[in-house]
Amino acid sequence: MMQQQGMGQLDDLYMEIILDHYKSPRNKADLSHLSDENLHENPSCGDSIKLEVLVGEDGRIASVRFDGHGCAISTASASLMSERFAGKTPDEARELIGVFLNVLRGEEPAETLEEWGDLAVLGGVVQFPMRVKCATLAWHALEKALEG
Repeated sequence: MMQQQGMGQLDDLYMEIILDHYKSPRNKADLSHLSDENLHENPSCGDSIKLEVLVGEDGRIASVRFDGHGCAISTASASLMSERFAGKTPDEARELIGVFLNVLRGEEPAETLEEWGDLAVLGGVVQFPMRVKCATLAWHALEKALEG
């Protein structure tokens, strides 16, 4: 019984983090200056995102900003992701993106994200296959942005 209560509290905390990032997304900005070539969409639910990566003179990511609309999971994922990459090199970012996508595809255990702070809440999405595309949309957009 105690374990169930603990899981309920953890689920409540996870939902609280997701809703916080949905209602007050970090690094959301007007990116209307970007062309529609930068628009990434999830046709199954209508989520869409534009993403901009600003790299400093030191070659490290200064910031990741996004704009768009989507469900709570999509928006929270973009918000949480945008906080994770400041100060990383593009190579470090690509490695982290790979780990995250592997977790959401079920190829690595969700516990892999436990050391990622609040981003760990997204590990639970793997239990809901229809929501995985929502959670990974921004990550695929970042991956594409780092290619260019």
